[in-house]
Amino acid sequence: MTGASSTASFSRAHPLLLPVASNLATGLLLSPLDLIRTRLIVQTSSTRQRAYTGPFDALNKIIYHEGGFQSLYLHPQLLYPAILDCALTPLVAASAPVFTARLFSRLLGSAVHEDSHPVLWAASQLGGACLGLLITLPVETVRRRLQVQTRGGAPPIATCVEVRRRPYVGIVDTVYSVLVEERSDLPLRTRRKRKASRSSRQSTVEDDEDEVLDRGSWLKYTGIGQLYRWFGMRVSASVII
Repeated sequence: MTGASSTASFSRAHPLLLPVASNLATGLLLSPLDLIRTRLIVQTSSTRQRAYTGPFDALNKIIYHEGGFQSLYLHPQLLYPAILDCALTPLVAASAPVFTARLFSRLLGSAVHEDSHPVLWAASQLGGACLGLLITLPVETVRRRLQVQTRGGAPPIATCVEVRRRPYVGIVDTVYSVLVEERSDLPLRTRRKRKASRSSRQSTVEDDEDEVLDRGSWLKYTGIGQLYRWFGMRVSASVII
């Protein structure tokens, strides 16, 4: 009984420590399975170009070509994103709804609880989930991109989605490359210079200069849209939940 009471008091004193620590330990332990799942999802459906025939074949080839069993856990391109993702996700999931509930409480001037304000409580949970996506989705995107690219002497796998040919170096390089080098839309269409000939003078003049036709939102001029791909679908899922 003493041990149970001490554990309960520790949980009340540190409400975020145990969920974050348990999720981090579990995520790091199962990170090779997450790597295999990502590789199997993104590989091409063509039988001739397919790199892996199944999970066991993927595990075998990754261990053989990409630095052994130790590399599955300790390679910097896998370890650091896994730590960041597994620690940040439960931390945001536990703190974001509380933050939005306190924000509603300050706006109303009274505490928002599930029993007294069920609608506002549900709205705070939804707002916390959306706020959490703004924080965790870029981390998840960076982790997936680093998982897709091979390491060591392994040849790059043929993927069903477009990936960058030049490999990423790490987390910072991935974020920088996505924001600066990659776009969330197709290249801008430009109007070519049109030349009209005048028969009287036998000369040509330029009618129009190059002008950008596609003037969409500012997200199209950066790679921010790539960091938040499927954000709308994830928000829709949170609304349904």
